[in-house]
Amino acid sequence: MGDAANSTESTPLLSSMLSKGTYAPSGPNDKRSPCPLINCLANHGYINRDGRNVQASQLNAAMNEVGLSTALGTVFAQPIFNEHQEPKTVQLRKQPGLLARLWAFIHNPWIVLAVFGMRRRGQVDSKGKKVLDLDQLGLPGVVEHDVSLTRRDHLQKQGNITLQQDLVADLLASSKNGKTLTMEDLATFRKRRIQRQLDDNPGLQYGHLQHEIGCAEIALVLDVFGNGKSVPCDYARAFFEEERLPSKEGWRKRWLWTLGFWELASTVSKRKAPLDKAALFNTRPSTSRKAVMAV
Repeated sequence: MGDAANSTESTPLLSSMLSKGTYAPSGPNDKRSPCPLINCLANHGYINRDGRNVQASQLNAAMNEVGLSTALGTVFAQPIFNEHQEPKTVQLRKQPGLLARLWAFIHNPWIVLAVFGMRRRGQVDSKGKKVLDLDQLGLPGVVEHDVSLTRRDHLQKQGNITLQQDLVADLLASSKNGKTLTMEDLATFRKRRIQRQLDDNPGLQYGHLQHEIGCAEIALVLDVFGNGKSVPCDYARAFFEEERLPSKEGWRKRWLWTLGFWELASTVSKRKAPLDKAALFNTRPSTSRKAVMAV
């Protein structure tokens, strides 16, 4: 996996010349998501570098480039390509009968995860394939959630897509030994983020669902770039600050086995306890605040 020499921003011409796997940071006209991992995949050309018209099959295949199994990559990639449904619209709409629902499931098994859909109605490419632009992953209340590690919330002026370098600096400074970031370090940082967002975002929404997603995100970083317990700070800096795969720092994707659902779930389960204790349940908003925290 190479890096674009002396490159400060990507251009359409440069992007067309780069081989898949070569890193180039996004340019001002490229679209990016709130997710550092997906942005990494775009910056390395494993999905469209401009962040437009990304297909589910392309995103699924790209997940393997960081060591995820095909099954786990599919679980992450496929549901978001469902058509987005506004919750209020779904509630008002007459629900189909059992046979209609069964037929819909046979036609598209991922319909059971329709709540995670982010695709606009009729959004397909010239070949009729379902596609998404990466900035659509910033749709609030679907997979994107408040209290990101490296982004502000969608209700704040900075938005939930733009990387905030001050948050990255705070994240890296959370390492107790300056060499690795442990789950406990990340839990402490998450706690500080919640407390800060309670003050900065009166409309904060961070309950059990958002907490579960946040735990899974941290577990993914620990499993993909670390040993499941910690991740080297050099790797974390490349990943979070540059949205680059840390190959220059020595990281290599798994080759003996891929990261599957059960291993990731095990890491979430083992590492969730310190997050519960440090990050959520010791942090309670006062009754005068409007933040929503369903603990």
